[in-house]
Amino acid sequence: MKLHLSAPSDNLLKSAIEITGSKSETNRLLLLQALFSNINIDNLSNSDDALVMAKGLKIADGEVDIHHAGTAMRFLTSYFASQEQKNVVLTGSKRMQERPIKVLVDALRSLGAKIEYVNNEGYPPLRITGTAITSSKVSLPANISSQYISSLLLIAPSLKNGLEVELIGKITSVPYINMTLALLNGVGIETKFTENIIRVKPKTKVEKANLVVESDWSAASYFYSIAALSKVGSEIKLSAYKKNSLQGDSILSEIYKEFGVETEFLENQIVLKKVREVVKKKVAFALENAPDIAQTIAVTCLGLNVDCHLTGLHTLPIKETDRLAAMKTELEKLGGKVALTAESLNLTASENLTPDVAIDTYNDHRMAMAFAPIALKINLCINEAEVVSKSYPDFWKDMKAIGMEVREI
Repeated sequence: MKLHLSAPSDNLLKSAIEITGSKSETNRLLLLQALFSNINIDNLSNSDDALVMAKGLKIADGEVDIHHAGTAMRFLTSYFASQEQKNVVLTGSKRMQERPIKVLVDALRSLGAKIEYVNNEGYPPLRITGTAITSSKVSLPANISSQYISSLLLIAPSLKNGLEVELIGKITSVPYINMTLALLNGVGIETKFTENIIRVKPKTKVEKANLVVESDWSAASYFYSIAALSKVGSEIKLSAYKKNSLQGDSILSEIYKEFGVETEFLENQIVLKKVREVVKKKVAFALENAPDIAQTIAVTCLGLNVDCHLTGLHTLPIKETDRLAAMKTELEKLGGKVALTAESLNLTASENLTPDVAIDTYNDHRMAMAFAPIALKINLCINEAEVVSKSYPDFWKDMKAIGMEVREI
């Protein structure tokens, strides 16, 4: 599906959007629910990733295909490895079979898990024979994707002796680790995170719990971008959010002050207000703890003619696509100039954006959604726009709701 996007006749926006539950929280809680059946969950994410996670957890034998869902691949690897009577082949899309998983497999094997590579060493598909894990200590590099670490922490309470995870080196994506620990604590599981050691106590049963998933801050990022690119006086209300969020991407409320957007926190709602024009010509952000918003920020900066230097992006090349390379290609189509290192992006913006460009999405939901807001400045097209269903199936409907012209061509 190819979509043509253009701005509303007046870029003064007034709208209210209700956003589905966080994919990150949903997938963590789904795994905990599979381990402890008396956990009930409300406001689940309706994303493709959450749907395949929920489906995968119900399979005991045979093939489990998680398509493009990286979180599900990592979480289910640990889940199946730790569950006796499970005997599965965990696989995914062609791109998923190119995304490394060796660090997690090595960690699980060191605990006694039975995992084999079906094709290429270090990559899915995986043949997993569930077993009772009794070892309780494991070490991991600290600068890897936090999903590897969270994957182990989530199964830890179900292990006979719990788990002690030692993180070697500088830890990245700390908010996502803290999110996992907070969700464990929320159902009565005892944890401790001291320096580079995380301990999770074993638990055979939790009290009945009714948990509500907060809406997705990553999804909110696109509305922050829209607010930044709109006229002063624009307001967008988003539900359901809280000020003391577990999600690392909630740093958006601070970052977007640089782009003239203030955030008002109400009960279960935030209001994004464009209060002033941007006067800065260059900004710099360290995004080790929130790499998923890098694409959104880069596009915002291009639309506002603000140069930016983004660091802490070392995990982006192994996402749904090589996001650093993809951003360089698409930002330069629009008139920007981009220099990359292995963990950073430097954008030199342009006063003259190139209109009517077709943005390629590389089978990556965030490429589609991050570039959509720049339609407030120039008309553009989004190729394979349906990819948004991975995390935010209602995205294009909500774009129309705020007044954007969205039509299939």
